Amino acid sequence: MYKNSMRIEFPNNSDNERFARNVAAAFVLELDPTLDQLSEIKTAVSEAVTNAIIHGYDNAEGTVIMEGNIADDTVEFIISDNGIGISDIHKAREPLFTGKPEMERSGMGFTIMETFMDRMDVESEVGKGTRITMCKKLK
Repeated sequence: MYKNSMRIEFPNNSDNERFARNVAAAFVLELDPTLDQLSEIKTAVSEAVTNAIIHGYDNAEGTVIMEGNIADDTVEFIISDNGIGISDIHKAREPLFTGKPEMERSGMGFTIMETFMDRMDVESEVGKGTRITMCKKLK
């Protein structure tokens, strides 16, 4: 059972990445994170939301869904889209791989998420979208 939870939806507009970072930070404050933990969570959420915005709909309009759950001393964030999906998750998770080289993307999004969170799972189906679940224990 969750102690607290939230869900928001917003258009896949790049300006909403900053909004998502701030929502994540505000949501996790009840767990009294350190500044480093707060920064890591904001960065991981930012990477997941940026992936959904840039890759999720391939320049078409769409919606990004952000959910947050708190249970005991652990926070979970789920970032999802109903877009084009990832055809090869294993390849996409390789450091420096990018599906948008023309945008000069670093290809480090999944690596950053994995580094800053205790657990990260990626589920995706071509033509149906992608769901990233990340958890971090704060005590």
